Amino acid sequence: MELHILEHRVRVLSIARPGLWLYTHPLVKLLFLRQRSRCKFFSLTETPEDYTLMLDEEGYKELPPSEFLQVAEATWLVLNVLSNSSSATDFQAVGVTKIARSVIAPLAEHHVSVLMLSTYQTDFILEFAIYREVDGEPVPVACDDASNGFHKARLGPSPTVHPIQSPQNRFCILTLDPDTLPAIATTLMDVLFYSHSASKEGSSDDPDLDSIPFFAFSLIEGYISIVMDAETQKKFPSDLLLTSSCGELWRMVRIGGQPLGFDECGIVAQIAGPLAAADISAYYISTFNFDHALVPEDGIDSVIEVLQNRQESRC
Repeated sequence: MELHILEHRVRVLSIARPGLWLYTHPLVKLLFLRQRSRCKFFSLTETPEDYTLMLDEEGYKELPPSEFLQVAEATWLVLNVLSNSSSATDFQAVGVTKIARSVIAPLAEHHVSVLMLSTYQTDFILEFAIYREVDGEPVPVACDDASNGFHKARLGPSPTVHPIQSPQNRFCILTLDPDTLPAIATTLMDVLFYSHSASKEGSSDDPDLDSIPFFAFSLIEGYISIVMDAETQKKFPSDLLLTSSCGELWRMVRIGGQPLGFDECGIVAQIAGPLAAADISAYYISTFNFDHALVPEDGIDSVIEVLQNRQESRC
């Protein structure tokens, strides 16, 4: 396993669902017209609450300000975690549990707030509370001064054990040859921008009893990663989307009973640590309001038990 600090300076944003129409044009440009944008780090995740964007400064310039756009003040540095086998054709389901002890736990112990973005190919860790962008350069920030304008920073790993829910969706983790992206463009635009039926927006308020809207698309340094539920996958040509040879399906554990904020340390660690100790593979996707872990479908009961034990042990 190798750890690299990438050159990207990433912004984290939230587009309110009612305001998506205002951003359709710039998002189409970032998704499909790579030759017209210098953006190299682009991730879009749809959740029941909003659309979370993680993108570099070039991509951020494409988005007009509006009442529907909420921007975390901090600029984030990106760590790239590479396993020994990280090519798109040699998929290994290791994810965040592979790096729980060696990377995630030490960052939490040093009061570093992080966001996670697991993709088909690799894992990205977005660091906050170490640097802030000043005149285009990363400048170290003392922990007491580290705040993104949303919540006051805490002085260590959070004592809060955040509640978890598990919606009923069955998810696929997929990739795609970027050269074939135009072939699914119509379907992808339909899923992202127009598939907002009454049943989708009128789902149960209890994620344990129903499915939730969740779709994640990343285009980072030329590599594509897609997370979608099995029902949505049926809309796409089966011969273009690539997955692992076993075709494994995944279930979600959603972390947080209320928006988590960005300054709290140790949220990823409190999920990744117990799963790593139980030798359970997981992928992890942070969004503007909540975190999401994807675990193998046949292990969801064990995951819930492990994480509930974590909650009980802190009571």
